[in-house]
Order: sequence, then structure tokens, then C-alpha cells
Amino acid sequence: MGVGARMLTYETRNEGVSVEWKKSVHVPPHLHEDIEIIYITDGTVELGVAHELYHMEKGDFAIVFPNVVHHYQVFDSGKNKGIYLFLDPSLAPTCYDKLLKYSPEYPIIKKEALHPDVVRAIKALVNLEECSSMVIQAYMQMILAHVFDEMKMVDKNTIGGEDLVYKAVEYVGLHFNEGISLEKMAYDLCVSKYVLSRMFAKTFHCNFNKYVNDIRLNHAVTLLESINESITNIGLDAGFESQRTFNRAFKEKFKMTPREYRNKMHAINASNA
Repeated sequence: MGVGARMLTYETRNEGVSVEWKKSVHVPPHLHEDIEIIYITDGTVELGVAHELYHMEKGDFAIVFPNVVHHYQVFDSGKNKGIYLFLDPSLAPTCYDKLLKYSPEYPIIKKEALHPDVVRAIKALVNLEECSSMVIQAYMQMILAHVFDEMKMVDKNTIGGEDLVYKAVEYVGLHFNEGISLEKMAYDLCVSKYVLSRMFAKTFHCNFNKYVNDIRLNHAVTLLESINESITNIGLDAGFESQRTFNRAFKEKFKMTPREYRNKMHAINASNA
């Protein structure tokens, strides 16, 4: 999910799919391993991919392939909401290799050009309750068939180019669970650590360590919600040196411990069952 705190109006989860119907807000550059689908229900939002900013209005559709750096900006002070779908690419085996290698050159389909089947599939995924992965696969294939038919694809390696923000987000996304440092990252990216530090302050309004910790915490939240691994192992998997460090960072951001968060999510899921 995004780096910032969640601002949900509605959220539901099934195996392989997460649905958020929420207020559209500014989200800084980030990447993830899911396919992300955006369908605007009210107002406007700007989707940023690489050097381009794409304007979206009510009824417009967009898709972001796995591990593509993207961000959101909202300039309109009115009511801005959208459906944000996060889909596991492994549920689309016939398209899996293409999803990993390519990305749409222009990731938006405007309302007037959007096929009704795509809208129906999105609404069906939003309204899903417990169901089999085969049902999710069917709707995903319906959406992706139109995406690959109507959108020109380009190699992911051509996106972003030498843009430092893009390279930095990609680097952290690949190495956040390792012992990375500003100095090591600057060396690997062949840039001064002072330039890198200023870039984080200007783009993300925080320092390098806080940015990395936010990425680690978001990863940990996903694990806490989806697997029964121990708290210690989840913290280590997310890149924290110890459970103590993990607990302190988690409580500072979410105002509760990882265990309290897991128990709260279990209680919510049980009440919705």
C-alpha cells in the first residue's frame, strides 16, 4: 500500500485482492508487487508515473503494473474519491510474464472509451464477499484482456530513466528489508549522499531513515494482516534489527503495538464473518 496513513471509507479483503474505496489523497512515490487498478467515483486525482502526471476524472480508469513507481496528487478541494484495487499478479498466470516485463505507455482509459465489461468487473470485485480465487481470476482476466488489447505496452526498464526519485524509490523497494543506509544507497546510485538527503526532504518531507521505516512498517502491517508468523519474525522480515526496535517504531506510527494491531484486525474480521 502507499507510504502514508490509510484514510479508508470502505475496505474489504479476499485472498489475492484488496479493495479500498476511499478519499483520494496525496501519496508520495512508491511501488509494490500488486497490480493496482484505480476507478474514480467522484472528483479528480492526478496519477504520476515516471515523469508524467495523468489527470483523472469521474469514470476514468487507470492501471499500474507491479513494481512501477507511481504517486498521487490532489489539487481539487472538492469531494475526491476512488476505488483502489490491489490484485496479486500470480492470479493472472496467462499474463504473469507480461505484467512483470511491461507497463502501459499511457496508463489511463478515459470514461468515454472504457469498455462496460471493465466497469462491471471492478464493481463485482468491490462487492465480493468470501469467494474462490477462480472467481477473482475470471474478473482479473476480463480487465487485463481489455488492458492488453487497448493499451500500448513498453518495457519497464525504459520507465523513469535516470530520474533520481524513481531510482531511489525503486532501490528502497528492493532493499528495505536489508541493512541499507543513506551512504550505501548513495554509493550504489553513484550520487552524493547530500544530494540524496535533500531529495528525500524535498520530495517526501522526511529524512531517509523515516522513509525506510515507513516502507518497513507498511510491509509489516500487510504481514500482520495476512499470515500467522511470530511478531519477532515479521519485524525481522520487514528489516528491523530486533523486536524491540520494531515495537517502538510501530507504536510511534500506529499508537499501538504490533500484537495489539493484529488482535484488533482479528476482532474486526471475526465480527464481519
